[in-house]
Amino acid sequence: MHVNLRRPLAFLATSALALGLALPVAAAGKLPGEGIQVQPVKSSLAEETFQTLLVSRALKKLGYEVAPIKELEYATGHVALANGDVTFGAAHWNPLHAGFYRESGGDAKLYRKGVYSDNAAQGYLIDRKTAEAHGITNLGQLKDPKIAKLFDTDGDGKADLTGCNPGWGCERAIEHHLDAYGLRGSITHNQGSYAALIADTIARFKEGKPVLYYTWTPYWVSAVLRPGRDVVWLEVPFSSTSEQGRKANTRLPNGKDYGFEVNKQQIVANKAFAEANPAAAKLFEVMQLPVADINAQNLRMSRGEDKPADIERHVDGWIKAHQKTFDGWIAEALRAAD
Repeated sequence: MHVNLRRPLAFLATSALALGLALPVAAAGKLPGEGIQVQPVKSSLAEETFQTLLVSRALKKLGYEVAPIKELEYATGHVALANGDVTFGAAHWNPLHAGFYRESGGDAKLYRKGVYSDNAAQGYLIDRKTAEAHGITNLGQLKDPKIAKLFDTDGDGKADLTGCNPGWGCERAIEHHLDAYGLRGSITHNQGSYAALIADTIARFKEGKPVLYYTWTPYWVSAVLRPGRDVVWLEVPFSSTSEQGRKANTRLPNGKDYGFEVNKQQIVANKAFAEANPAAAKLFEVMQLPVADINAQNLRMSRGEDKPADIERHVDGWIKAHQKTFDGWIAEALRAAD
């Protein structure tokens, strides 16, 4: 999909109305979003649809006209947000996407306040059987050719790591780790379609073969390959980040170091839109979605409930089950518009 990032989308270019810049907040009896069109954005990861649609539903309650979700990968999506080509995204990982945020103009162009979903984890895992048979607890042990060869799937003697799609941000961290830990010569970072790669990884696991992969939560993979039971997290030799000029401390309170800081997912929006629309800005700030709820919905998708109508039904079900919470978000947003 091609998007001209130098020129706003047609509906955004026609008038300042599209970003709500020409409207007072709310006339008596009117909702604050009436007449204002909003363009959501997400990555190609289908599992982000649920959390994005939930924000869209709340915006509609405020009167906004919400367009269908546009798909752009994170780097391009952040630029589009900064330029006003799209309005909001609901899957900004902080600090994983800090580089994309900064490179797109940072706080001068973008708005992020509050935490939509907290305690998002990521890291490297191997099957428990191989871990226990060979005493593998740390990614650094794969510098040993004998250990690396256990996870070789193509016969070249190097371990094959199911990795991260180009453009997602996690690929920067993985590539950095391969250099920082001296693993470039013993691990191949397999990239492409994560969905296809992880499906092959799960098939290998079910065949009783060793597996090495990267994943994150919230996501459905850890409900299929269960950490502690089927697979184990690998620690890393030391904390190291791909973010230039920033010293990382990825060690958890329990003393474990899996190589990645715990992230918070935030709703990120075009700053001009947020400033002109205090109701929407407040909504973005106060919405909170538990990681467990995202995991549960993503698992349903992995089991076949992945059609647009299925995901719409999941959103309906979540709102019905949390109606008081949902109504509370709307009430706070409306108060901000007064």
